[in-house]
Amino acid sequence: MMYLNIKSLALPMTAGILPVSILLSLSACQADENQMLERRNWQLVWSDEFDGAAGDAPDPAKWTYDIGTGSNGWGNQELQYYTNRPENVAMDGDGHLVITARRETFAGAAFTSARIKTQGLFTQTYGRFEARLKTPYGPGLWPAFWMLGEDIVTDGWPQCGEMDIMELRGQEPNIVNGSVHGPGYSGGGAITKGFSLTDNRFDTDFHLFAIEWGEDYIEYFVDDTLYQRLTPDDLTGEWVFDHPFFMLLNVAVGGNYVGFPTTQTPFPQQMTIDYVRVYREAN
Repeated sequence: MMYLNIKSLALPMTAGILPVSILLSLSACQADENQMLERRNWQLVWSDEFDGAAGDAPDPAKWTYDIGTGSNGWGNQELQYYTNRPENVAMDGDGHLVITARRETFAGAAFTSARIKTQGLFTQTYGRFEARLKTPYGPGLWPAFWMLGEDIVTDGWPQCGEMDIMELRGQEPNIVNGSVHGPGYSGGGAITKGFSLTDNRFDTDFHLFAIEWGEDYIEYFVDDTLYQRLTPDDLTGEWVFDHPFFMLLNVAVGGNYVGFPTTQTPFPQQMTIDYVRVYREAN
Protein backbone atom coordinates (compact mmCIF):
# COMPACT_ATOMS: atom_id res chain seq x y z
CA MET A 1 0.00 0.00 0.00
CA MET A 2 2.02 2.96 -1.20
CA TYR A 3 2.08 5.89 1.20
CA LEU A 4 3.08 9.24 -0.31
CA ASN A 5 3.02 12.85 0.83
CA ILE A 6 1.37 12.21 4.20
CA LYS A 7 2.27 14.78 6.85
CA SER A 8 -0.63 14.43 9.32
CA LEU A 9 0.41 11.27 11.21
CA ALA A 10 1.18 10.99 14.96
CA LEU A 11 2.77 7.16 18.67
CA PRO A 12 2.07 -1.23 25.83
CA MET A 13 1.36 -5.20 26.18
CA THR A 14 0.02 -8.47 27.52
CA ALA A 15 1.80 -11.76 27.13
CA GLY A 16 1.22 -15.46 26.62
CA ILE A 17 3.41 -18.11 25.05
CA LEU A 18 2.59 -19.57 21.67
CA PRO A 19 5.20 -21.89 20.15
CA VAL A 20 5.04 -21.97 16.39
CA SER A 21 6.98 -24.36 14.22
CA ILE A 22 6.39 -24.25 10.51
CA LEU A 23 7.32 -26.44 7.58
CA LEU A 24 6.86 -24.23 4.58
CA SER A 25 6.90 -24.36 0.80
CA LEU A 26 7.19 -21.66 -1.81
CA SER A 27 4.20 -21.20 -4.09
CA ALA A 28 4.71 -22.46 -7.63
CA CYS A 29 8.46 -22.96 -7.06
CA GLN A 30 10.77 -25.93 -6.86
CA ALA A 31 11.87 -26.98 -3.38
CA ASP A 32 14.98 -25.16 -2.11
CA GLU A 33 16.57 -24.03 1.14
CA ASN A 34 13.97 -21.26 1.56
CA GLN A 35 11.30 -23.87 2.23
CA MET A 36 12.69 -24.70 5.66
CA LEU A 37 12.76 -22.36 8.65
CA GLU A 38 14.26 -22.77 12.07
CA ARG A 39 11.85 -23.44 14.91
CA ARG A 40 10.76 -20.13 16.40
CA ASN A 41 9.12 -19.80 19.79
CA TRP A 42 6.74 -16.84 19.52
CA GLN A 43 5.36 -14.98 22.53
CA LEU A 44 2.04 -13.24 21.96
CA VAL A 45 2.39 -9.58 22.98
CA TRP A 46 -0.58 -7.82 21.32
CA SER A 47 -3.84 -8.93 19.76
CA ASP A 48 -7.34 -7.88 18.83
CA GLU A 49 -9.94 -10.63 18.45
CA PHE A 50 -12.76 -8.18 17.56
CA ASP A 51 -15.25 -9.68 19.99
CA GLY A 52 -17.42 -6.56 20.38
CA ALA A 53 -21.14 -6.26 19.80
CA ALA A 54 -22.52 -5.61 16.32
CA GLY A 55 -22.01 -1.96 15.40
CA ASP A 56 -19.25 -1.35 17.95
CA ALA A 57 -16.26 0.69 16.84
CA PRO A 58 -12.74 -0.76 16.97
CA ASP A 59 -11.16 -0.64 20.43
CA PRO A 60 -9.89 2.97 20.84
CA ALA A 61 -7.06 1.68 23.06
CA LYS A 62 -5.75 -0.27 20.06
CA TRP A 63 -6.84 1.56 16.90
CA THR A 64 -7.14 5.07 15.58
CA TYR A 65 -8.17 6.38 12.14
CA ASP A 66 -6.99 8.21 9.08
CA ILE A 67 -9.85 10.52 8.07
CA GLY A 68 -10.49 12.24 4.75
CA THR A 69 -8.96 12.01 1.30
CA GLY A 70 -5.33 12.76 2.12
CA SER A 71 -5.66 15.81 -0.19
CA ASN A 72 -4.47 13.86 -3.24
CA GLY A 73 -5.82 10.39 -2.56
CA TRP A 74 -3.12 9.55 0.03
CA GLY A 75 -0.49 9.95 -2.67
CA ASN A 76 -1.99 7.14 -4.74
CA GLN A 77 -4.84 9.00 -6.52
CA GLU A 78 -7.40 7.03 -4.51
CA LEU A 79 -11.06 8.01 -4.76
CA GLN A 80 -12.53 7.27 -1.33
CA TYR A 81 -13.13 9.43 1.72
CA TYR A 82 -12.01 7.55 4.84
CA THR A 83 -14.40 7.88 7.79
CA ASN A 84 -14.81 6.50 11.29
CA ARG A 85 -18.55 5.90 10.81
CA PRO A 86 -20.02 2.48 11.68
CA GLU A 87 -21.25 2.34 8.08
CA ASN A 88 -17.57 1.99 7.09
CA VAL A 89 -15.91 0.26 10.06
CA ALA A 90 -17.60 -1.73 12.84
CA MET A 91 -17.82 -5.10 14.55
CA ASP A 92 -20.30 -7.58 13.13
CA GLY A 93 -21.11 -9.25 16.47
CA ASP A 94 -19.69 -12.57 15.30
CA GLY A 95 -16.08 -11.94 16.27
CA HIS A 96 -15.06 -9.92 13.21
CA LEU A 97 -14.24 -6.35 12.30
CA VAL A 98 -15.69 -5.28 8.96
CA ILE A 99 -14.31 -2.46 6.81
CA THR A 100 -16.90 -1.52 4.19
CA ALA A 101 -16.28 0.41 0.98
CA ARG A 102 -19.42 2.13 -0.32
CA ARG A 103 -20.36 3.94 -3.51
CA GLU A 104 -21.90 7.13 -2.08
CA THR A 105 -21.31 10.86 -2.30
CA PHE A 106 -19.64 12.04 0.89
CA ALA A 107 -17.70 15.26 1.54
CA GLY A 108 -17.05 15.67 -2.17
CA ALA A 109 -15.88 12.08 -2.76
CA ALA A 110 -17.76 9.43 -4.73
CA PHE A 111 -16.88 6.58 -2.36
CA THR A 112 -16.35 6.01 1.37
CA SER A 113 -14.30 3.46 3.27
CA ALA A 114 -12.09 3.24 6.37
CA ARG A 115 -8.44 3.04 7.31
CA ILE A 116 -7.46 2.11 10.87
CA LYS A 117 -4.00 2.07 12.39
CA THR A 118 -2.10 1.44 15.63
CA GLN A 119 0.01 4.58 15.26
CA GLY A 120 0.56 6.24 18.63
CA LEU A 121 -0.89 3.20 20.41
CA PHE A 122 1.29 0.21 19.54
CA THR A 123 4.56 -0.23 17.67
CA GLN A 124 7.16 -2.98 17.64
CA THR A 125 10.55 -3.74 16.14
CA TYR A 126 10.83 -7.30 14.78
CA GLY A 127 8.51 -10.25 15.41
CA ARG A 128 5.59 -11.97 13.72
CA PHE A 129 2.64 -9.82 12.58
CA GLU A 130 -0.45 -11.61 11.30
CA ALA A 131 -4.08 -11.05 10.37
CA ARG A 132 -6.73 -13.61 9.45
CA LEU A 133 -9.12 -11.99 7.01
CA LYS A 134 -11.32 -12.27 3.95
CA THR A 135 -10.87 -9.72 1.16
CA PRO A 136 -13.39 -7.80 -0.96
CA TYR A 137 -13.37 -8.18 -4.74
CA GLY A 138 -14.08 -6.24 -7.91
CA PRO A 139 -12.20 -3.91 -10.26
CA GLY A 140 -10.79 -0.84 -8.52
CA LEU A 141 -10.82 -2.26 -4.97
CA TRP A 142 -7.56 -2.28 -3.02
CA PRO A 143 -7.61 -3.98 0.41
CA ALA A 144 -4.40 -4.00 2.43
CA PHE A 145 -2.81 -5.09 5.71
CA TRP A 146 0.47 -3.22 6.06
CA MET A 147 3.01 -1.42 8.26
CA LEU A 148 4.81 1.92 8.38
CA GLY A 149 7.84 3.06 10.37
CA GLU A 150 6.80 5.25 13.28
CA ASP A 151 9.45 7.78 12.22
CA ILE A 152 7.29 8.80 9.28
CA VAL A 153 6.42 11.95 11.23
CA THR A 154 10.07 13.03 11.31
CA ASP A 155 11.78 11.29 8.39
CA GLY A 156 8.90 10.99 5.92
CA TRP A 157 8.10 8.32 3.35
CA PRO A 158 9.81 6.23 2.01
CA GLN A 159 12.74 6.79 4.42
CA CYS A 160 10.56 5.47 7.27
CA GLY A 161 10.05 2.16 5.44
CA GLU A 162 6.86 0.33 4.51
CA MET A 163 6.00 -3.37 4.66
CA ASP A 164 2.88 -4.48 2.79
CA ILE A 165 1.95 -7.79 4.40
CA MET A 166 -1.02 -8.24 2.08
CA GLU A 167 -2.48 -6.15 -0.71
CA LEU A 168 -4.77 -7.28 -3.48
CA ARG A 169 -6.14 -5.90 -6.72
CA GLY A 170 -9.87 -6.54 -6.64
CA GLN A 171 -9.88 -7.50 -10.31
CA GLU A 172 -7.44 -10.33 -9.46
CA PRO A 173 -9.12 -11.89 -6.40
CA ASN A 174 -6.90 -14.99 -6.46
CA ILE A 175 -3.57 -13.09 -6.14
CA VAL A 176 -2.11 -11.23 -3.18
CA ASN A 177 1.18 -9.36 -3.10
CA GLY A 178 3.78 -8.79 -0.42
CA SER A 179 6.02 -5.75 -0.83
CA VAL A 180 8.52 -3.42 0.78
CA HIS A 181 9.09 0.26 0.06
CA GLY A 182 12.14 2.25 1.09
CA PRO A 183 14.67 4.76 -0.21
CA GLY A 184 15.65 3.54 -3.69
CA TYR A 185 12.76 1.09 -4.10
CA SER A 186 9.45 2.86 -3.54
CA GLY A 187 6.20 3.40 -5.41
CA GLY A 188 6.26 1.56 -8.73
CA GLY A 189 9.79 0.42 -7.93
CA ALA A 190 8.85 -1.47 -4.76
CA ILE A 191 10.33 -4.92 -4.14
CA THR A 192 7.31 -7.20 -4.46
CA LYS A 193 6.16 -10.75 -5.09
CA GLY A 194 2.74 -12.30 -5.65
CA PHE A 195 1.12 -15.42 -4.24
CA SER A 196 -1.77 -17.01 -6.11
CA LEU A 197 -4.45 -19.54 -5.24
CA THR A 198 -5.33 -22.29 -7.70
CA ASP A 199 -9.07 -22.61 -8.41
CA ASN A 200 -9.89 -20.40 -5.44
CA ARG A 201 -10.15 -16.73 -4.42
CA PHE A 202 -9.25 -14.74 -1.34
CA ASP A 203 -12.76 -13.26 -1.05
CA THR A 204 -14.49 -16.61 -0.58
CA ASP A 205 -12.86 -17.68 2.72
CA PHE A 206 -10.53 -16.50 5.46
CA HIS A 207 -6.77 -16.75 5.03
CA LEU A 208 -3.88 -15.95 7.34
CA PHE A 209 -1.43 -13.30 6.12
CA ALA A 210 1.80 -12.76 8.04
CA ILE A 211 5.36 -11.56 8.06
CA GLU A 212 8.17 -12.75 10.28
CA TRP A 213 10.67 -9.94 10.62
CA GLY A 214 14.13 -9.91 12.09
CA GLU A 215 17.29 -7.86 12.06
CA ASP A 216 18.27 -8.93 8.53
CA TYR A 217 15.21 -10.61 7.03
CA ILE A 218 11.50 -10.21 6.24
CA GLU A 219 9.56 -13.38 5.38
CA TYR A 220 6.09 -13.37 3.84
CA PHE A 221 3.46 -16.04 4.47
CA VAL A 222 -0.01 -16.97 3.29
CA ASP A 223 -1.47 -19.54 5.66
CA ASP A 224 1.45 -21.97 6.25
CA THR A 225 3.31 -21.15 3.06
CA LEU A 226 6.43 -19.01 2.90
CA TYR A 227 6.48 -17.38 -0.53
CA GLN A 228 9.03 -14.57 -0.20
CA ARG A 229 12.15 -13.95 1.87
CA LEU A 230 13.94 -10.60 1.70
CA THR A 231 17.34 -9.62 3.11
CA PRO A 232 19.36 -6.41 2.76
CA ASP A 233 21.12 -7.94 -0.25
CA ASP A 234 17.79 -8.23 -2.10
CA LEU A 235 17.05 -4.51 -1.99
CA THR A 236 18.06 -1.85 -4.48
CA GLY A 237 18.53 0.76 -1.77
CA GLU A 238 18.91 1.27 1.96
CA TRP A 239 17.59 -1.30 4.48
CA VAL A 240 15.34 0.75 6.79
CA PHE A 241 13.65 -2.07 8.70
CA ASP A 242 15.46 -1.72 12.02
CA HIS A 243 13.09 0.42 14.10
CA PRO A 244 9.49 0.33 15.39
CA PHE A 245 6.58 0.04 12.92
CA PHE A 246 2.82 0.39 13.37
CA MET A 247 0.06 -1.55 11.57
CA LEU A 248 -2.72 -0.43 9.21
CA LEU A 249 -5.83 -2.06 7.72
CA ASN A 250 -7.85 -0.42 4.96
CA VAL A 251 -9.85 -0.80 1.78
CA ALA A 252 -9.03 1.81 -0.85
CA VAL A 253 -11.16 2.52 -3.91
CA GLY A 254 -9.26 3.33 -7.08
CA GLY A 255 -5.67 4.47 -7.14
CA ASN A 256 -2.66 3.92 -9.32
CA TYR A 257 -2.23 0.35 -8.10
CA VAL A 258 -5.67 -0.89 -9.18
CA GLY A 259 -7.20 1.65 -11.55
CA PHE A 260 -10.80 2.86 -11.48
CA PRO A 261 -13.81 0.85 -10.35
CA THR A 262 -16.18 -0.01 -13.19
CA THR A 263 -19.88 -0.54 -13.60
CA GLN A 264 -19.09 -4.22 -12.94
CA THR A 265 -17.68 -3.46 -9.48
CA PRO A 266 -20.31 -4.42 -6.90
CA PHE A 267 -20.81 -2.15 -3.87
CA PRO A 268 -20.80 -2.23 -0.93
CA GLN A 269 -17.69 -4.39 -0.56
CA GLN A 270 -16.23 -5.63 2.70
CA MET A 271 -12.94 -6.75 4.17
CA THR A 272 -13.74 -8.98 7.14
CA ILE A 273 -11.00 -9.36 9.74
CA ASP A 274 -11.13 -12.25 12.21
CA TYR A 275 -8.13 -11.20 14.27
CA VAL A 276 -4.80 -9.37 14.29
CA ARG A 277 -1.95 -10.74 16.44
CA VAL A 278 1.64 -9.72 17.10
CA TYR A 279 4.37 -11.90 18.59
CA ARG A 280 7.89 -11.43 19.84
CA GLU A 281 10.45 -14.22 19.79
CA ALA A 282 10.82 -15.65 23.30
CA ASN A 283 14.27 -15.78 24.85
